[in-house]
Amino acid sequence: MRVIKTIIADDHPVVLVGLREMIQRDERFTLVDEAVSSSQLVELLALNQPDLVITDFNMPGDDTYGDGLKLIAYIIEHFPEVTILVLSMVSNPLIISRLLEMGVAGVIAKNHIHEEIGKALNALANDRPYVAPTVQKTSVLSNPRVIDERFSNLSPREVEVLRLFVAGSSVSEIARLLNRSVKTVSTQKVSAMQKLEVLTDHALLTYCIKADPFES
Repeated sequence: MRVIKTIIADDHPVVLVGLREMIQRDERFTLVDEAVSSSQLVELLALNQPDLVITDFNMPGDDTYGDGLKLIAYIIEHFPEVTILVLSMVSNPLIISRLLEMGVAGVIAKNHIHEEIGKALNALANDRPYVAPTVQKTSVLSNPRVIDERFSNLSPREVEVLRLFVAGSSVSEIARLLNRSVKTVSTQKVSAMQKLEVLTDHALLTYCIKADPFES
């Protein structure tokens, strides 16, 4: 019987304890290590070369690895053979759908972890992805009408801010380029994120790059 080498990563001790007990009770899996930060997780992936990583979506990170979509993208690029199961408090369907599009094996909402983790492990042990019933499977990015409606709600100034943000400018650089205060630019960026229904900078970049709203 194939035994799946597993690393778990979460900065909450209670979650780690629960995951550890589940893994150790299941003879199809063996727990090879645990991480509490993005940097530690990447280090352990390189050291142990596991089959599976179960990781929190939001963890203490650093400029190199970050967390959220940036961390998941890094793992996929540098450890393509590793299966990824994501635990998340984020309920935004765009972010969840994006994770699935990127190729993670499943996303489990943390408030449903006790009901879902056993089912997820069963699926992964049988080489199947796991989509929790709490996960919304349809990406907003597949619906051009929804995208157009959301971007049509942005003000011209919010569009200017997003265009420069996606091009790589920081909030302070955008403020200087547009001759606005940092506070004003920050407020306009937050307002745009609320209208687009994204929660993080990574999600905003992913949304804008894939939707390409600035295409002339």
